[in-house]
Amino acid sequence: MNYNFINKINGWAIFAIATLVYMFTIEDTASLWDCGEYITAAYKLEVGHPPGAPLYMILGRVFSFFAAPENVAFYINSLSALSSSFTILFMFWSITLLLKKLILQGKKELEKHDQVGIFVSASIGALAYTFTDSFWFSAVEGEVYAMASLFTAVIFWAILKWDEEMSELQANRLSSNATPNRWLLLIMFLLGLAIGVHLLGILVIPAIGYVIYFRVKETTRNGFFIAGILSIIILGFIQEGVIPGTISMASSFETAFVNSMGLPFYSGSLFFFALLIAFCIFGVRYARKNNMHLLSNALMGLVFLLIGYGSFAVIVIRSNANTPLDENDPENLVTLHSYLKREQYGSSPILSGPYWNSKENPRDQFEDISAYHLRRWVVVDEDTDLRGFVKEEDA
Repeated sequence: MNYNFINKINGWAIFAIATLVYMFTIEDTASLWDCGEYITAAYKLEVGHPPGAPLYMILGRVFSFFAAPENVAFYINSLSALSSSFTILFMFWSITLLLKKLILQGKKELEKHDQVGIFVSASIGALAYTFTDSFWFSAVEGEVYAMASLFTAVIFWAILKWDEEMSELQANRLSSNATPNRWLLLIMFLLGLAIGVHLLGILVIPAIGYVIYFRVKETTRNGFFIAGILSIIILGFIQEGVIPGTISMASSFETAFVNSMGLPFYSGSLFFFALLIAFCIFGVRYARKNNMHLLSNALMGLVFLLIGYGSFAVIVIRSNANTPLDENDPENLVTLHSYLKREQYGSSPILSGPYWNSKENPRDQFEDISAYHLRRWVVVDEDTDLRGFVKEEDA
């Protein structure tokens, strides 16, 4: 039989096993912690806690269409189950791609025993992950982590497909008209969508960076570290630049147009996005006209990332509907910016502040537990913050 055909059949067989396991062990109703909130938000497209999960809400809403009111939680939980089993499917295919690449380094084609080894190893790896405690736990409840894992798995599989096609192209086994870079554009779109589920999805970026580095550059020690640093910079740019920065600029236009110019609400937002679209179109056309392929691909990648990121429009739309669950009320881009930055949570200093360097409580007062940091609080004035102290007489 053809290798690719067997690969597909085996992958779907592993998918079926994972689906049966998760569907038979799925939660009937809401689990503890955030699950009840996510199910509620998905059922009626309501606004949950910052920074939101609009794509999860949309897909959960689709699944709830098939449920009677008393079974909504089960059907939304099944979204997590299917997301997890698809994660196992793409994990299987990723393992076969890696093993195939490893074996073909020393030969031109796979022999029969090579294929058997690849499929057995991939099956063991995928099924082992199927039954891991943390993954199985998230696969059977209405939470975002299962779908975030799915995006991670699909994105990593996509970069391996890019690597495979680049290898075939360099070996002249593909037509010169082949376009492996389409996989990179797909990855950027998926990264944008992943933001609408959970930020865990973008943590695959360093792995993408290393796959690209090993394909286009000769491996050196300095190159290895530089590739890692650049990958982390790109991750930080998306995390701290694109995600809050785009909305931050849009909110600045909005406040300027409404407060300073007296124009209608959302006029500044519409102008900003029209300007952004015009910039992207002009930039891509300019880059292609001047044969600047890297710039062209980078701008196209940014466009696809922003299209996927556009799922957050649902948060603003549904907040304007004043749904019963409407946390932070992000009805416009100004309040959406605060929502995305999770300002309501405050900050917890790591290297300094009230927790890291506060005085240690005497150990002998609590012989049965480890030492911990004692802190008392008292309101000293209505117009000032809380003041901390260690000894009660200092209050």
